[in-house]
Amino acid sequence: MDKQMTAAEVVAQLEDGMTIGIGGWGPRRKPMALVREILRSDLKDLTLVSYGGADVGMLCAAGKVKKVVFAFVSLDFIPLEPYFRQARQSGAIEVMEIDEGMMLLGLRAAAWGLPFIPTQVGLGTDIVTVNPGIKVIDSPYDDKEWVAMPALTLDASLIHVDRADNRGVCQIAGPDHYMDDWFARAADKTFVSCDELVDTGFFADPEQARLVHWERAATTGVVHSPGGAHPSSCNPLYGFDVPHFKAYAASAGEGGFQSYLDTYLGASEAEYQENVGGLEAIRAIELPTY
Repeated sequence: MDKQMTAAEVVAQLEDGMTIGIGGWGPRRKPMALVREILRSDLKDLTLVSYGGADVGMLCAAGKVKKVVFAFVSLDFIPLEPYFRQARQSGAIEVMEIDEGMMLLGLRAAAWGLPFIPTQVGLGTDIVTVNPGIKVIDSPYDDKEWVAMPALTLDASLIHVDRADNRGVCQIAGPDHYMDDWFARAADKTFVSCDELVDTGFFADPEQARLVHWERAATTGVVHSPGGAHPSSCNPLYGFDVPHFKAYAASAGEGGFQSYLDTYLGASEAEYQENVGGLEAIRAIELPTY
């Protein structure tokens, strides 16, 4: 069983109007090589579900997005993702803004095949007011009300991991795997890019196997993409690229997104990495200290 694919083959399986989940968290371990391949494609009218960062901002700026389901869209040290901000303020996209925990429950409901999961989160807030698709229901057991967080069913998920084998076993070695396991299980298809492609025997070591967070059956395809999370981080391999993010954010105020694409995107991931200084430069980026 060999699930290896190219980034172009992944994007060829995506269609206009799909709901796409994107793993990672803000500027951390985003599948940016796959996002860049979407930028090179004709895909459009996508609904994105993401704890968002530049993945969301870039796709919005490129006119690929119809709707964003999000708990936040931030570059962390740059609090407001600039291109997402422009898209939202101009009304260019539809939005469903929810609490971080509600989004997790929506992914879990989809993974478990449930229409919704009840929660107290959101009661008495404008989350319910501004999202007509989120209903409040009565408990069948007492007089309490619950928010019925609907399932966030995904046509496809895009995730970046540290290591994977060609069968789809994926490892996240950083201190937090975020919600990527639920993105993997909530999707009809899950495509994973990895910094390192390893032999299956690598996971015979219990210390390595314990860093596997979802079943390989949930993984549809694996793309070997060293440095593929850049400019986001892939802890412990490399940190997020602060100067690059600053240049990206600055382009929103002067030059525009096309100037950013002209400078960095290139016709392939190899060309992109050449434009940002090469793989060695990416792997030399220090991890952030908090």
